Amino acid sequence: MIILVFFLCHWFLSLFFQTFFQHRYASHKMFKMNPFWEKTFYFCTFIFQGSSFLNPRAYAIMHRMHHAYSDTEKDPHSPHFIKDVFGLMMKTKRIYLDYQRYKTEPEPQFRDRYPSWGFIDNIGDKWVTRLSFGVLYTIFYIVYATHWWMYLLLPIHYLMGPIHGAIVNWCGHKYGYSNFENHDHSKNTLPFDFLMMGELFQNNHHKRPNDANFAKRWFEFDPSYPIIKLMHVLKIIKLRKV
Repeated sequence: MIILVFFLCHWFLSLFFQTFFQHRYASHKMFKMNPFWEKTFYFCTFIFQGSSFLNPRAYAIMHRMHHAYSDTEKDPHSPHFIKDVFGLMMKTKRIYLDYQRYKTEPEPQFRDRYPSWGFIDNIGDKWVTRLSFGVLYTIFYIVYATHWWMYLLLPIHYLMGPIHGAIVNWCGHKYGYSNFENHDHSKNTLPFDFLMMGELFQNNHHKRPNDANFAKRWFEFDPSYPIIKLMHVLKIIKLRKV
């Protein structure tokens, strides 16, 4: 039971900060926050993504490319030009690293002010940091795992961020239904997206990319949106009007 709780906490906390901070804030600027809260959520993103921490700037540039070139050959991670999900992950990694290490200058339309914290970016990208998180996950399993099959979950902990991205970009552009014609292959995979906290409403999101609520029909529910709305009410963030 302890292992399952740990796995679910890591899955959903890592996922929440990816969708809240890296996607909805860094990439789309769906809301504003002051420097204190930006640093707080930046740090939380680093802690909960752990060994698979993703640089918010590189993430945001790549994501905006994904919207601009959705399901074309210039899309960084369209499943329609790659034969399997592992190929998609490797292509995404190559493009991500080019922007993360400043090897590639983004096109003019993708140059913007993105969240940046050099200290966290530097330590988050070091192999010693990633390996240290991996060691901590492994020690936790050694102490609390009661069956051998539980160790099969460890690789997911190590690669949590890329796995989340692969699920969203593969399933969200191949499987499900469409509410809107977006001239791409975006789909809504689940009407109640409990698995990916709203990220699998890709068709809705590509139609209205600046709307913080990814659910659009009465039977759809985006689990991240009530949390974001509460933060707005508490004046932690300020939602944009769309």
